[in-house]
Amino acid sequence: MNSPQRAWATIDLAALRHNLGRVRELCPEAGIVAVVKADAYGHGMAECAEVFREAEAGICGFAVATMDEARQLRSSQPELPIQCLNGFRDGEELRDCARLDFQPVLHEENQLRLLRDFRVEQGGRLTVWLKLNTGMNRLGLAAEACLAAGAELGKRDDLDVRLMSHLAWADELDDAGSAAFTQEQLLAFENLHRDLASELGAAPPSSMSASSGILCLPDAHYDFVRPGIMLYGSSPLGGRSAAELGLRPVMTLHARLLAVREVRAGEAVGYGAAWRFPRDTRMGVVSIGYADGYPRSAVNGTPVLVASGGGWERCKLVGRVSMDMITVDLDELEDVGPGSEVILWGGGLDADEVAARAGTIAYELFTRVTSRVPKTCL
Repeated sequence: MNSPQRAWATIDLAALRHNLGRVRELCPEAGIVAVVKADAYGHGMAECAEVFREAEAGICGFAVATMDEARQLRSSQPELPIQCLNGFRDGEELRDCARLDFQPVLHEENQLRLLRDFRVEQGGRLTVWLKLNTGMNRLGLAAEACLAAGAELGKRDDLDVRLMSHLAWADELDDAGSAAFTQEQLLAFENLHRDLASELGAAPPSSMSASSGILCLPDAHYDFVRPGIMLYGSSPLGGRSAAELGLRPVMTLHARLLAVREVRAGEAVGYGAAWRFPRDTRMGVVSIGYADGYPRSAVNGTPVLVASGGGWERCKLVGRVSMDMITVDLDELEDVGPGSEVILWGGGLDADEVAARAGTIAYELFTRVTSRVPKTCL
């Protein structure tokens, strides 16, 4: 109640450590590559990376999407390897990989051509990840091309070659289609892994599982796992809440009541008169909107928490989300007024529930919180 901001986010670093510890519980033998792309899913890359580096659970490196993210992270994390999931685009970026200990993912022929003409400076070694397309059909080499590249590159003394893929539909394994699709992916990966081991005389270190695989497929943890959304306290699994999975929310998004109005039955609120009150009630205007990152697609009934004298009370969004404001039905709450705090998601209100009411996923909620919402680490 002492914060002057109209909208702000708090980042619970203890929850972040807890969630990393949960990964370690599930993967006691695997190396953990903490995914901190997209500003650590909107939570602050530098701050989260430092927590992961120092955590007792132990990580062996970070993963980001782009070379720009890798360079930014290297400025605050000078020691641990950084996996670059999109790989390099040209010779300059390839040289940066060798110079700055980035581990590029190889997923297309132009990267292989560049690498064939490149040699790491004497005594140095570059770790590269061959990405096999097992069915996701975004980035990745076909099996034949992946095997040929692995057999060639794995014989070079300046390269450490690793193998990876990515699960496309492992978040709904109770569904027969999901289970069958995932098994096809795992079989394709196992076959390539076996063939490459035969070519090289030793099995290459490998990685398949991100958050859903970590939680559901212990036989697919392999040598390295790549947790992402579960580190930040959201469930990657349909029908399973974060709390059920032993995860804690890291980001809590806060705002305040700007005004409280008495409205009569039949009166409308907001653009398009999209909501009319079925009864006389108290309505609150909250200091957050889509310009802050609150989803415009959130529908009537999306929950929020409002601080009252009796604790946090669950209320419902009514009317359209505006650029800077939303409106909520306060029902019979009497001991609230301008300045009362509101939680949009986080502590006490699962972001996955809010995301479902907005027709999206928590990943998008977290990453779309805008720069005008200050973040404070707790």
